[in-house]
Amino acid sequence: MIDLHTHSLFSDGELIPSELVRRAKVAGYRAIAITDHTDHSNIDIIIPALLKVCSKLSDAYSIRVLPGIELTHVPPEYIEELAIDARNLGAKIIVVHGETIAEPVISGTNLAALKAPIDILAHPGLLTEVEARLAALNSIYLEITTRKGHSLTNGHVVRVARIAKAALVLNTDSHSPQDLTSKESAMRIALGAGMTEEEASEVFRNSETIVSKYF
Repeated sequence: MIDLHTHSLFSDGELIPSELVRRAKVAGYRAIAITDHTDHSNIDIIIPALLKVCSKLSDAYSIRVLPGIELTHVPPEYIEELAIDARNLGAKIIVVHGETIAEPVISGTNLAALKAPIDILAHPGLLTEVEARLAALNSIYLEITTRKGHSLTNGHVVRVARIAKAALVLNTDSHSPQDLTSKESAMRIALGAGMTEEEASEVFRNSETIVSKYF
């Protein structure tokens, strides 16, 4: 399993990075990104802290650990600015908290994110075809998720991404130990969202492609 969207105690997760990575390793993960929530208030704290620990955990636990960030409830007009800041600070995986129907994310977040230099638009909710085509144009991955609430629109995201030929990844958005999942369970969730087995396999290959840029 490769999971490119997880959270530690640096934001609202339950575990410090060391325990999160250790539990992921025991659960069969081969790679993980720690992508804690950020806005202007903490971006220059979280990314340097993750940079300090991720390489050590990669070596100690023989698992590929990527330092990342999730721009969360950031006003659309500041998303591009923060994405650039995150990359300059050293974030390898930049996620934007998309317009999930489970939270009051401001309208326009998806569109602004897809115009910014990011890697993944997480749980994009009722994504439009225009937005999905922009994701494809800008080589930004759209996320389907195992997380309760956010996963309610997985089927819609799959359908619209298929039309637009946009690439997908599957992540857990883990905040606690029980959120980590096996690849077998992730595959079932992908199929439950309406994917064919080949489409689901492509999703996992997409995650491999992202990780391979850094290892």
